[in-house]
Amino acid sequence: MQITLATQLFAALETEALVSYVFEETDPVQGRIAELDQATAGLLRKLAKSGELTGKMLEFTLIHAPASLKAARLLLVGAGKREQWNTAVLRKLAGAALRYLKARSVKNFALLVREGHATGDSAQAIAEGALAANFETDKYKTDKKNDKKVDTVLVAGFSDAERAAGEKSLSRGRIIADAQNFARDLINEPSNKLSPRILAEKAEAMAKEAGLAVQILDEKKIADLKMGALLSVAQGSVEPPRVMVVTYTPANAKPGAPTIGLIGKAVTFDTGGISIKPADGMEKMKYDMAGGATMLGVMRAIAALKPSVKVICVVPSTENMPGGKAQKPGDIQTAMSGKTIEVLNTDAEGRLILADGIHYAKQLGATHLIDAATLTGAIVVALANVNVGVFGSDQAFTDKFLASSKAAGEKMWQMPIDDDYRDFIKGTVADIQNISSGKGGGAITGAMFIKEFTGDMPWIHLDIAGTAWNDDAKPWLAKGPTGVALRTLVHLVLSY
Repeated sequence: MQITLATQLFAALETEALVSYVFEETDPVQGRIAELDQATAGLLRKLAKSGELTGKMLEFTLIHAPASLKAARLLLVGAGKREQWNTAVLRKLAGAALRYLKARSVKNFALLVREGHATGDSAQAIAEGALAANFETDKYKTDKKNDKKVDTVLVAGFSDAERAAGEKSLSRGRIIADAQNFARDLINEPSNKLSPRILAEKAEAMAKEAGLAVQILDEKKIADLKMGALLSVAQGSVEPPRVMVVTYTPANAKPGAPTIGLIGKAVTFDTGGISIKPADGMEKMKYDMAGGATMLGVMRAIAALKPSVKVICVVPSTENMPGGKAQKPGDIQTAMSGKTIEVLNTDAEGRLILADGIHYAKQLGATHLIDAATLTGAIVVALANVNVGVFGSDQAFTDKFLASSKAAGEKMWQMPIDDDYRDFIKGTVADIQNISSGKGGGAITGAMFIKEFTGDMPWIHLDIAGTAWNDDAKPWLAKGPTGVALRTLVHLVLSY
């Protein structure tokens, strides 16, 4: 799909649909909407007076053959309260408009920004929202009954003087959205199409195409490095594990900048192992590699955006299967760090593979660590499918990350990680145990386990179990993988 910037007057835009947005206020026909009202001979004010145009969030008003416009349709989308406006709302509106028009076989449209909104941030948000909305999860359907797709989106309302900044931001938005969709495509793959070996092949191909350094560790190299926690999860499957290491090194590194380590959990299918999961919903455990896919997507984006900090990405990958050689509850495993682990529940496997991934990232030179994982059902109990759970060992680093999440329009909530929770994972016959000995706080104790392997380094853990997958389609996003946290992580890296 092409996204380009148009500087001509909106009335002259020849397109299948002209889209703009209306705020929920006493008089919604103001500014650019008043200009559209004049072009439509007062029709919009009539609709507002009759209560058919209110500006309520995601209310759609579609007008065919609008007078004095070369566009075949005029679509007005409710933007909610003006005082709650930000680029996150614009991103959502752009996505919702695309999906609304796509369902009606519209192949091209122009999105007209409101007065005062012709900024780089707006252009980037529109590109991100539209491209993410255009992603579909029907890759394996053979009986596609229509060819509904949007080919072109014009971003209008920019002057010639604003064009250069707008086009630069459109390009950035496309890079980030394409990386997000790359991650979503990986997450959506069924496990028979995406084993650890296949994921590693895709990661390697992406890295080489993007100009990133890449190394794939096979099961022999993993064993040589004594990644016992990862191998303990992998031993129940006939599919061998892999560790992907992708590195971005800037041409001119910023003096004193950190080396950021990104570690993503990539369990390509999680049955729970011997502590097997219920059958209901197990098919979705193909997305237990969402953290790893997200980190690979981040690397794809930063390779193009070229920040001034070094980034090391480590993605440990395996299946968690109940085969004859699978680890059993009560087994003792030794992680790469040398720490011993009492495995009380084989379905708490993500933290095991992250333990070795984090230790390896430290060995490779990372000074600041961030991991992402579909780690616990407990985070869903705490935050539902709205916020990502954020755990941090260094408040300044965590605050900087949360500022990036706000700027990127991704909802995240900091969770406690007090030392008092350390007792919950204290081992009886080993150094630590992989689940809590107490009741409650499952997301926190999962984070506390990972923290054991971070040492004194600034570290952030993202529990994306509730937000990595949409069980239902949203007006602005298809059902399925979301690629959550990618925009925030890219923003954070670029902020140094």
